Amino acid sequence: MSVGKRIYLKRNMPDPELVEAFKQIPASNTADVMGRSCAMNPRIRLVSSPKAQMMAGPAYTVKCRAGDNLTLHAALNFCNEGDVLVVSNEEDDTRALMGEVMMAYLYLTKKVAGIILDGPIRDIDEIGKWDFPVYCTGTTPGGPYKEGPGEINVPISCGGISVNPGDIILADPDGIICIPRKDAASILVEARKFQEADEKKLIAARNGTANRAWVEKSLNEKGFEIIDGVYEP
Repeated sequence: MSVGKRIYLKRNMPDPELVEAFKQIPASNTADVMGRSCAMNPRIRLVSSPKAQMMAGPAYTVKCRAGDNLTLHAALNFCNEGDVLVVSNEEDDTRALMGEVMMAYLYLTKKVAGIILDGPIRDIDEIGKWDFPVYCTGTTPGGPYKEGPGEINVPISCGGISVNPGDIILADPDGIICIPRKDAASILVEARKFQEADEKKLIAARNGTANRAWVEKSLNEKGFEIIDGVYEP
């Protein structure tokens, strides 16, 4: 029985034009039209120095045993240019899953779009300077084991969010969201509308024409009391 040790070589892939289109929209705008429930935990953060603000690509999912990177090594062999590696690690923070050697192979040889690890890395003194999107939970000199088990291109959880192979991963300096592949086209339409409205709000906030009346209306509807006085203990 190979469950727990499966490597799927194929995925259902998103439309490349959709992937490119999402790069024009801040991750926060897209997240807001997805019920604000699609962002990975901010413990996973950007630690490198990519020149492009936005990173997007199809999820290449890697399910590792805590502190073990054998399956991640396998992913380096099988992943493709433009993929975003998304690595689950049972939320372990005690061992680095990869360092400069593996990361250089992904960046320069495989030419993936980026990598997201629910765990630490090492060699941050070099990797932190690279024009390559690297998101992880932190750093440690402690290295991983290479025993397995693990799986590739199966559903995983990363940063508290479900990720399926071929979902669209969108990341910027704020963090990472996962866009379900089947819903991506309709989400893009709504995200563009939200972005346009958000840009108008920003202009109003800057020039003093912002309408804040909705705040008091909402407070009244929710039963808040506004007291023109000082609290006395």
